Amino acid sequence: MPPSVPSPRRVARILRTSLFAQVACALVLGIVVGRLWPDTATTFQPLGDGFVRLIKAVISPLVFCVVVVGITKAGDLKAFGRIGLKALIWFEVASTAALLLGLIAANVVGPGSGMHADPSKLDASAVDGKTGGGSLPSTGEFILNALPQSAVGAFAENSLLQVLVLACLVGAALLHLGNSKVPKVLPAIEQVQDVVFAIVGFIMKLAPLAVFGAMVHLVGEYGLGVIKTYGKLIFLCYAVALLFLALLAVALKAVTGLSLWKFVRYTREEMLLALGTASSETVMPRMMQKLRQAGCRDDAVGLVLPTGYSFNLDGASIYLSIGTLFIAQAVGVDLSLGQQITVVLVLMLTSKGMAGVPGSAFLALSATASSLGVIPAGAVALLLGVDRIMDSMRVAANLLGNCVAVFAVSRWEGALDTERAKKMLDGEIAFVEEDDEPPTRQSPMEEPGPESTKAQFPARSTEAGAPAHSVKPQTPAHSVKPQTPAHSVKPQTPAHSVKPEVPARSAKPEVAARSAKEPAPEVG
Repeated sequence: MPPSVPSPRRVARILRTSLFAQVACALVLGIVVGRLWPDTATTFQPLGDGFVRLIKAVISPLVFCVVVVGITKAGDLKAFGRIGLKALIWFEVASTAALLLGLIAANVVGPGSGMHADPSKLDASAVDGKTGGGSLPSTGEFILNALPQSAVGAFAENSLLQVLVLACLVGAALLHLGNSKVPKVLPAIEQVQDVVFAIVGFIMKLAPLAVFGAMVHLVGEYGLGVIKTYGKLIFLCYAVALLFLALLAVALKAVTGLSLWKFVRYTREEMLLALGTASSETVMPRMMQKLRQAGCRDDAVGLVLPTGYSFNLDGASIYLSIGTLFIAQAVGVDLSLGQQITVVLVLMLTSKGMAGVPGSAFLALSATASSLGVIPAGAVALLLGVDRIMDSMRVAANLLGNCVAVFAVSRWEGALDTERAKKMLDGEIAFVEEDDEPPTRQSPMEEPGPESTKAQFPARSTEAGAPAHSVKPQTPAHSVKPQTPAHSVKPQTPAHSVKPEVPARSAKPEVAARSAKEPAPEVG
């Protein structure tokens, strides 16, 4: 077999150990099955939906634990507030840039020009079916909805903003009370965090099945023919997303000195999983792990990344701006500069309340069309056939945009270990699963740590030749220290009994010499 061709054994080992390889194979297999047997689309859909449900079940407790631990370990509530303010500034700048970039590209390319669509022939009720008759919250409603009405309800409804508010309050209370008054609360939260990360590790083993089911459903339900019909719009959206990511890479390099491409390579498993399931929420727990191990401080990761899922939807901003102009061009409406500025202002508000709302993209497009007053509301139905194809673009841009925000805000606040980040992205430091890491804390119920164990039981650090009974308490540590007189050693451990139980290599040189020379005259 040529050396360039991997052996079957090596291929099997890669498929068994590499999550990236497993997800990639599942992605290709799902496309093939969906293309050949489209009737099986609904059969395999529960695989993807079930995985998303399992991940969502642990997101809220994970975010709560990470934020509380991050605040208390940082020890400075003002620093946490600065991180939040800087994150909001970054989010607004990034999402506005995405909106403007999409508008400029749509004006230059004109993806809807020449379609001459008749709005009266479009089924506007299909949009209502997509959105479930809902609506985007107003600014006041959005702020009120971010405040928890019930501590249990915030977790039960999986409302990330409400969980963040609760976590900030708990972290602030722990800082106010201090470790002397509540010494057991923080260790308990840290232990819960370890348990949640372990659960995430179990769920991630099901990722290939989820990607397979999601791809079979996508290809079987929508087919590949939609790419031909909306080819120009699809190409433009993906091209603008790539251009935006290139600008993000430049910004990341300028602010932190890190490479976005190396970060994508570092998180390739998570990126492929997010693309396959068309959901960035499925990889939030793992992304939090990888960002923490890449040198970002816990409080920055715990606050910036979950907040970005509501405030920093860069991919959605690109799609909304291009989609609005596509609809206008398709029905023959020429938007003026002032109307396009209105589009940007409206989308800056509506894009912030999209997270967790069914059919939120169509609600935002309908709200934008209504604010202009020149685009028929039914024209939004033009995007029904292509919306699902845009998910991969939105997921990739949203996810990478939020990760870049974590690095940038961490560097801005001085909460980034740049040297560790570079080594991690270069592969010099390997990523370790949180549940596989050695324990770094000690609870009252745990055994003593390595240092205290060595002090009490010196024979435990010997090599495998020493028998277990040689470390029992009848040979206390103080009896083998150099300063201990020889006569205190003799009654408990005679010279002739030391040799078979504790080899000379496990004792210190000066102790061995002393026991060999001084007791000899007394025995004779």
